[in-house]
Amino acid sequence: MKKLLFVVLAALQLSAADAPTAPTTFRQRDQPYRLQPSDQLQISYRYTPEYDETFAVQPDGNVSIKLIGPVKLGGLTLDEAKTRLTEALKARLNDPEISLILQDFVKPSYVVIGQVSAPGKYEIHGNLTAIDGIALAGGFKDNAKHSQVILYRRVSDDLARTRILDLKKMMDPKHPDLAEDVQLQAGDLLVVPKNNVSKIADYVHWISVGTYFPLY
Repeated sequence: MKKLLFVVLAALQLSAADAPTAPTTFRQRDQPYRLQPSDQLQISYRYTPEYDETFAVQPDGNVSIKLIGPVKLGGLTLDEAKTRLTEALKARLNDPEISLILQDFVKPSYVVIGQVSAPGKYEIHGNLTAIDGIALAGGFKDNAKHSQVILYRRVSDDLARTRILDLKKMMDPKHPDLAEDVQLQAGDLLVVPKNNVSKIADYVHWISVGTYFPLY
């Protein structure tokens, strides 16, 4: 955990000259769901139901189909996956007709690391704000820097935008600053530091923390 926090903070503390530029186009919201590891799918054959089966997307994005073996489906939409499977099955079946159903999928989640009682990955249910997200992670530790919680949000395939949240203001019982309590999105990373963090670029290269806490 300490190693991960160090890596993330080191990447965020970029000088202005080293920081990547903002993307010209942002990721479109409401995009079709793309298959990812641990998704569960069911394939059904119209004319040969004896080959029907359920399978999971493996960490490398491949699936294993009885008739044709491994096929790469990770990162595809359901329609794209159906098309790829249909083409591959033509090597074994004459004019195959299949249906492909997504039975279970990775739930939207966010990650909290740093000075909280229970760092880790948490599912997002309904509207969840930064304060809610910290609370689900056990709340701040006594030495947490409440005024410099870093929100790390992916905006393209290789870039993420950073924002400093002053949650200390948000939690001020006399003058709470509601603007600081942003709504979390799937894949968000909250970093709660112990010390002051300076020179944080607006945009940084996306850091894969999947080895520690899968984000998608």
